[in-house]
Amino acid sequence: MIALALLVLGLFMLQRLGVNLLPDIIFPDVRVRIVDSGVPASIMEDKVTRQLEEQLAITEGAISVQSRTTESRSSIDLSFPYGTDIDVALRDASNRLDRAKRFLPDSIEPPVIYKRDPSQIPVIEFIVSSNQKTPIELRSYADYQLSKWFINLPGVASAELGGGLVREIQVILDQQRLAAHQLNFKDIETLIYNENRDIAAGRIYTEFDELSTRTDARFESLDELAQLSLISDTTQQVDDAVKLNEIADILDTHEDERVSIRLNGLEGVKLSIQKQPQANTVAVVDAVNQRITQLKNEQLIPEDVQITPVDDQAVFIKHALNNASRAALIGAFLAMLVVYFFLGDLRRTLIIGTAIPLAIVITFIIMEITGLTLNIMTLGGLALGIGMLVDSTIVMLENISRHQQSHQLQDADSPALDPALQAANEVNSAIVASTSTNLVAVLPFLFMSGLAGLLFKELIITISAAIVSSTLVSLTIVPSLAARLKQVTQKKPKKIFISIANAYEKFVHFIIKHGWLPFVILVPALFFSTQHILNEKKIFLPQIDEGRVYLKISGEPGMRLNEMNNVVDKIETLLLKDKEVITIFSTIGGSVFGRSQRESSNSSLIKIQLTSSSQRSMTAQQWITYIKPKINALNLIGIKTRLFVLGFRLGKSDEKISIRVQGENLQTLNQIGNQLIEQLGSVDGIRNLEQTYEENHKELKLKVLRQRAADLGIKASDIGYALRVALDGVLVSDYIEDDREYNIRLRLSRSAMLSNDDLKHILIKHHNGQAIYLNEVARLEFSASPSVIERDNQQRVVEVTASLINDDDLTQVMNKVDEQLQNFSLPEGYFLYDGGDNEAIKEGRDMSLILFSLAIFLVFVVMAVQYESLKNPLIILLGIPFMLIGVAGGLYFRELPVSMPVWLGLIMLSGIVVNNAIVLVEQIGIERKAGLLLNKAISHAARLRLRPILMTTITTVVGMLPLSIGLGDGAEMLQPLAVVIVWGLSFSMLVSLILIPVLYRLFHAE
Repeated sequence: MIALALLVLGLFMLQRLGVNLLPDIIFPDVRVRIVDSGVPASIMEDKVTRQLEEQLAITEGAISVQSRTTESRSSIDLSFPYGTDIDVALRDASNRLDRAKRFLPDSIEPPVIYKRDPSQIPVIEFIVSSNQKTPIELRSYADYQLSKWFINLPGVASAELGGGLVREIQVILDQQRLAAHQLNFKDIETLIYNENRDIAAGRIYTEFDELSTRTDARFESLDELAQLSLISDTTQQVDDAVKLNEIADILDTHEDERVSIRLNGLEGVKLSIQKQPQANTVAVVDAVNQRITQLKNEQLIPEDVQITPVDDQAVFIKHALNNASRAALIGAFLAMLVVYFFLGDLRRTLIIGTAIPLAIVITFIIMEITGLTLNIMTLGGLALGIGMLVDSTIVMLENISRHQQSHQLQDADSPALDPALQAANEVNSAIVASTSTNLVAVLPFLFMSGLAGLLFKELIITISAAIVSSTLVSLTIVPSLAARLKQVTQKKPKKIFISIANAYEKFVHFIIKHGWLPFVILVPALFFSTQHILNEKKIFLPQIDEGRVYLKISGEPGMRLNEMNNVVDKIETLLLKDKEVITIFSTIGGSVFGRSQRESSNSSLIKIQLTSSSQRSMTAQQWITYIKPKINALNLIGIKTRLFVLGFRLGKSDEKISIRVQGENLQTLNQIGNQLIEQLGSVDGIRNLEQTYEENHKELKLKVLRQRAADLGIKASDIGYALRVALDGVLVSDYIEDDREYNIRLRLSRSAMLSNDDLKHILIKHHNGQAIYLNEVARLEFSASPSVIERDNQQRVVEVTASLINDDDLTQVMNKVDEQLQNFSLPEGYFLYDGGDNEAIKEGRDMSLILFSLAIFLVFVVMAVQYESLKNPLIILLGIPFMLIGVAGGLYFRELPVSMPVWLGLIMLSGIVVNNAIVLVEQIGIERKAGLLLNKAISHAARLRLRPILMTTITTVVGMLPLSIGLGDGAEMLQPLAVVIVWGLSFSMLVSLILIPVLYRLFHAE
């Protein structure tokens, strides 16, 4: 009944577990974004970035402050050590930001501050398009109707729109008419603002009522706005007042399109759905899709509106989790086949079949208690643990079966309880010892910091929970069920098993007399295997192939949006012809995230979704190599393209290779960047060399003629205001229609501002009845302005970035880079350092070696406590290093680099490979206590333990085999770990069967 209760409780807990692609990862970063439209990068740096850095840098616990300043935008990234409570850090940084606001310009948009949380990435994005609605109508429909249907769905945090054309009321001024009536831009702004207001006036108390009052002066129609009277000092009568439509055109139009969004060439509006942090990704996406289906069925979505998903996280998650689940089920089935093959008894095989799901549901209970979710790591942990789940149960069941077969019961009606108890007592200590070593081997990894610790913590907890669960089942349920099986007929062991056992016993008897022979073969093999692992290509984490490729397009500075549109159109046409491409999602002229928009007319980003990895003939990286020459063949003059697959950011830079030089002068940093590119151009293995300041924007500056301006009573702020009105316009009020609010913008016509001469004739103010124009108080100058300014720890830096060719070994490439830069000289006060992934890889490798050594030490301590001596634990421990021979073979034949999953596999192996040796050494001790001589005890114990060693090893190997093959989506992350365990454990089994008897004979010489 207890087992049944656990089964029901585990299934209940399974329903409560969240579903995500990866464990919940919140990076220790806080980010601040500030936008001030039209402001050059140099001014943004001085007025915004520096002020923010000074305040944010003193946030408690902050270890790094980085910033990137571009035209109109300032981005500051604040980094903390891994393990920091990022919510507390965010609160402290928000307080610092509030203090900094008093130093910031009034023209900025409200600052945005947030933590770097992958859960904030939209779980699904749609493109909303229509073949009948105008772009303005489509945006309004999506904004005010469609998006509202998703906000209250369970688990949905927000539904945000980007792109499209937003309705706007524009007042296009006529400067000549303004001048004729002695009016200026500010007069019109003040008038519209004052005349379009509802003003609360207090309460009036009548004999019977108390009423609130207000001045109702909002425009009820655009005609009312157009008929607004402009009363000036020269107006004699109200009838003489000039109407607004006499000096301006009132247009019901849209905001300037600065960023264009389209799917497969069709323009539309992007709808992004974000989930709540703890919500189930798959459940949220399913709820959203169900709501869309419901709206269509109820005809609440017009027939002309198409809603097309472009980025659905749930699709890949479902595929990846299905593959992981399938790998676990196949592994369990194969493990049961192995058990049946060795035991030849269906009933005993079903005992194992009962133990596996029971251990798994107990694992689900532990996962729910510890707050884990179902993701690649936890399901992968179960898939990896399937083989390990049955190890303890096999040892227990095989020993009970052997004892039952050796005790022929005289009374057929008496239960076979005594031999079962005897058998259980024999292996209890061995099972506890092997379980303890498995647990302590992976325990150090829980203390690993950094990204690897965040990623693999849930994997380790799941595997540990599975090991504990299987041990509990093997010590309780399995003996109970096995003891109740009556041995009605005595089955003879298969001849093949008898022959193998006899041959192995003779071999052991021979090998312990020639103890030097195994070392002659194994020691040289261990040396070469270690060298191979140390010299193998090293990466931090494998790249998960989601089939998502990004194409970044950069044009010449100052490139107009329509020109960039034409370039993107040519590339889209090429990509859509490729059979591997499903969708192409293009953001032209900048980027859009939720409602935040970054404008850059000479840059675009295309998100390419390829077919599933199982349906593709090449990986995403191979597809990049294949498509790159075709894009180059388009001969797009002045255009740079860069294809990449987005991965985890490990260093300070988004690129794998980043060389940074810190200094003060931008011109000097630019020269250093150019010299570094020239110096590194000959290094093999790198491509796409770029430096921060290689692109400069042309900037038109207005130098105020101060004396002349003072004589005319004009301030610099008057000139700046007039220029802003003329070019981008200013928001002066809002217009409400049908409970919807639209901006009213005051500006000049675009057609009136097409040349420098047009700028010179911008109206500033009036002086003594005379109109004053820009060319009277300022002169125009052209200059080069940096398109971006990067800073690190409040100092300017130039960053030289590059990508690897064919995903080469980063460590080896960086060694070549270091050699090339040995004699590179820098001016005084300038400092060069590495900002890429190389340091993170080195730190991960060093920490892994420490944890590997710690795991082996803990395994030795546990065995020493278990045996109350050092001799037997030392025998068992000496067999661990030889597993590297099998690991090296697996990495070589599967062509896998050394990554964090490989190190994790090695750490796990250090606890797993001792299981066979423990069982064998325990049995040798039992045989010696029975009175056998040393050599006979060793060979006889080896014969008895051959079958359980083969069974436990083969079941573990076949259980992990589906995962080690790496088929299906999402298998890339855990495949190296599975390969390490499969190959390492397979070879260590041979070591246990051959080397452990020899070592035991050497340490226990009579």
